[in-house]
Amino acid sequence: METVLVVEDEESVRKLARRALEASGYTVLHAGSPLEAIEIAAQYPGRIDLLLTDVMMPDITGRQLADRLTASRPGIAVLYMSGYAEDAIVHHGRLDPDTAFLQKPFSPDTLSHAVRAVLDGQGHATEASRA
Repeated sequence: METVLVVEDEESVRKLARRALEASGYTVLHAGSPLEAIEIAAQYPGRIDLLLTDVMMPDITGRQLADRLTASRPGIAVLYMSGYAEDAIVHHGRLDPDTAFLQKPFSPDTLSHAVRAVLDGQGHATEASRA
């Protein structure tokens, strides 16, 4: 069973993601902030296969969080999500152009497909956002 760490400061989005991913068979860890996510990742003894994180959050950005977690957990895949358009996020340097990205709002099915695509190594920005 694959494990996904969901990091989202909006509780309703975090709950939706958790329920959708658990229904798809994933083990889900969840955090309301990047700092909480770093603590959870440090304490979790198992493998974390995917970080699903909002781009814009308090304290540090999703990209900074991903940089920290990929340094301590090599091989972790990352899927970013945001209510801002992908072009705006990339244009302002928040993400690299070929990054896996999911536009909010999203349906549970869209989320599950995007996560699967990233875990399968097929989740480029356009593929994940259209999944």
